[in-house]
Amino acid sequence: MSMRPSTQFAHAGRLASSSVRITNVPVHRASTVLFDTLAEADAKGRAVATGDAHSSTYGTAGTPSTLALMDTLAEIEGGGHDCAAALMPSVLAAITTALLALVEPGEHVLVPDSVYGPTRAFCKGLLSRIGVEVTFYDPNIAAGIEALLKPKTRAIYLESPGSYTFEIQDVPAICAIARARGIHTIIDNAWASPVFSRPFDWGVDCSVLPFTKYWSGHSDVLMGAVVARREVWPRVWAMVRQLGQCVGGDDAYLILRGLRTAGVRMEQHQANALAVAHWLSARPEVVRVLHPALPSHPQHALWKRDFTGASGLFSFDLSAQALGGMAAGFNKATAALCEGRRHFGIGYSWGGYESLIMPARIEESRSVSPWKGGALIRIHVGLEDPRDLIADLEEGFAAMARVIAE
Repeated sequence: MSMRPSTQFAHAGRLASSSVRITNVPVHRASTVLFDTLAEADAKGRAVATGDAHSSTYGTAGTPSTLALMDTLAEIEGGGHDCAAALMPSVLAAITTALLALVEPGEHVLVPDSVYGPTRAFCKGLLSRIGVEVTFYDPNIAAGIEALLKPKTRAIYLESPGSYTFEIQDVPAICAIARARGIHTIIDNAWASPVFSRPFDWGVDCSVLPFTKYWSGHSDVLMGAVVARREVWPRVWAMVRQLGQCVGGDDAYLILRGLRTAGVRMEQHQANALAVAHWLSARPEVVRVLHPALPSHPQHALWKRDFTGASGLFSFDLSAQALGGMAAGFNKATAALCEGRRHFGIGYSWGGYESLIMPARIEESRSVSPWKGGALIRIHVGLEDPRDLIADLEEGFAAMARVIAE
């Protein structure tokens, strides 16, 4: 039977199939999911409710594009452990979802003092307002964390290295204590990515990932994820569904495409960053370089034990003399160093192909282990030639010296 034009417009080509094989997973944009029978719809609904990673009843539960990325995450980040993954529109969404899934009102959570700023804000804000007790701890505490445990401690949050100051935590020691007490652990695995770290080998229960960083690698996607061991997955998935966390097929495609080159990009980020870090270590303006892969780093031995490489992100501490007595943070001296650079953009993000620079403001974000150094500058070394980056920073130091001399 022939169709009238409006009906033909609605249905033509939807059921077309092709024998053409392509390299990449196609982009699937979808809200509606169709079923052949009511029984199938009911079965899929029950499967989604239990966290079956291969079932969907609506675009928010998954499409072929997002389910492919979830499977990829479970395989790569899970690293041989029985894990499942959920996707969220940002890493902060992933962090907050993981914490809300594993901690109830009236319970207690431990968080490192060096944690990512928005995580601290969430813990001091919404998490505290709903009745969760939060204790910040020295990131160097290692097995000493046992003394901070309370009868209602239900989760320990970890971040290694720490934001801006790059403390390497003894994650295996902390996880062993937590597991013996039935306490869940969550780690922010942003810095090293799964190319250079395997947090589930260390004993963690959940890993939160910023796809915005090295997974994408091109500074054009906002997305996060939670990868969880199977025993905690039902709680994580239930919270994902209750909060309506989901992503679209286009962004999932970009992450799947980006991760194909993550290995070679990370090796180059590492090599470039180490070249710049070694050069900075010899500069008279620099008191110290906070890069875990340098032997001078306080937890270098821990980094060498747990990690197989380093990313492009690290910090360096400027001497008081170099600042001419100016306070740390944003001032004329640090502005001269950072502004007007040819290859270093000023930006808070990192993990893309480009280099970035930003003075730190951590005095207001530490309560247990206050920063005792001077002006801290965080840089992300991208994929440019390190010789060009060094020349750019050299010009920045010269500009800073001129400002001090005025």
